Amino acid sequence: MTGDGALLECPWLPVCISGSQLLAKTWFRDTTYRILLTDLHSVWEEEMDTEAIQDRAQQLNRRLRAPVHAFFSRLCEAALPILSGQGCGGSEAGAVAPAHFSLTRPGGEVHLKLKSELAGVPFYWEFRCSPAPVALVCSQLVRPLLLMSRLLQKQMGQMGALLTRKDVEIQDYRDNGAVLSRERLQTELFEKQIYEETFLAQAIPQVCAGQDCLGFNSEMQELYSAVTRYSNTNARERKISERHAPKEDESTKQDQELSHAPSKSQSTGLDFLLII
Repeated sequence: MTGDGALLECPWLPVCISGSQLLAKTWFRDTTYRILLTDLHSVWEEEMDTEAIQDRAQQLNRRLRAPVHAFFSRLCEAALPILSGQGCGGSEAGAVAPAHFSLTRPGGEVHLKLKSELAGVPFYWEFRCSPAPVALVCSQLVRPLLLMSRLLQKQMGQMGALLTRKDVEIQDYRDNGAVLSRERLQTELFEKQIYEETFLAQAIPQVCAGQDCLGFNSEMQELYSAVTRYSNTNARERKISERHAPKEDESTKQDQELSHAPSKSQSTGLDFLLII
């Protein structure tokens, strides 16, 4: 099965199934898969290995007898276009036969039901996603978003400093007799505080009005990928260094413990109290 690291580098993609807007993160490999879904109110997950896929496929498709890789191949062909945000969960043209997706929410879970065909016989599947643990939500969504916000804040600070230096440069040109050839190119001095106040006053209502729109644009997807790739690389390097760190010899450790232990000839405060 996949670890959180492999899933971490997969993008969050907006999907629409049965009129429900969601963000989906999926990992499909070698007859195993892992899926995360969120509507930004809750997060759900499902992780399936080869044996579990085989059992569910037989449970849902009693008329079909096929190896697990055949079930999984058809599942990928039918499900991945929808879960990649390439269609809305009604009828969707697949590579072999049309696929139909529907969504239900039984008992706090999210079930995605798929109906398609395999070898001319109806093929059914269900993704049964249960509420995800907080640690998984933090690692896959909250922590990367916090890192992204810090990066954007740092970028904004550097751009503000660059604009200030540009204003100084332009003023130097003016002091030495330079003039603009076109008046419309003239700009006002960059005042950081005034700019931030104006920007927030204008941008916050616009952003809040569209807060129900799920997903990242291409630039934010690239930023998310860069952050998660770096986090994964850091985690791998840390594990490697911990694995190769020299381990303290057990005999040396015991010698050190003995050397720090009080000898029988040394009287402790407890010995003194007992004698009294």
